[in-house]
Amino acid sequence: MNLRRDHAAGGAFIVAGAFVLAVSGDLPFGTLASPGAGMLPRLLATLMMVFGLALVLRAGTSPPLAELNWSDLPHAVRVGVLAVAAVVAFEPLGFAVTTALLLFVLIFWVERSPLLPALGFSIAAPLVVYVLFSVLLRTPLPRGLLGF
Repeated sequence: MNLRRDHAAGGAFIVAGAFVLAVSGDLPFGTLASPGAGMLPRLLATLMMVFGLALVLRAGTSPPLAELNWSDLPHAVRVGVLAVAAVVAFEPLGFAVTTALLLFVLIFWVERSPLLPALGFSIAAPLVVYVLFSVLLRTPLPRGLLGF
């Protein structure tokens, strides 16, 4: 059997779903009338595993994995490293600062967009989301060292 792209992708979805199911076991599931914090992660993980299985079962139509072009791997690694850095910085720096920095680095450095549009968007987008969630919806967002 030739390993195909959908075999790898479907298998990755199944493994990721199983991992989410394993780590979300401590959260209360609740009922349909009163869902708990564990209902959505378990539902999404189960759906991810079902769709991953569907990918694996129909993988015969996808191109072989050996023919995959890996030229975009450095770009993907940069995005992954930035995502991990944002997760680490989220609590100490807070939502607004972390999101603004992440967007700026992604848009300016990774995507090579011009400085002013990248700066404008990376400041405006977190500001709009912050006002929407923190002020209008009164949802607490992590506040960092600067207080916002």
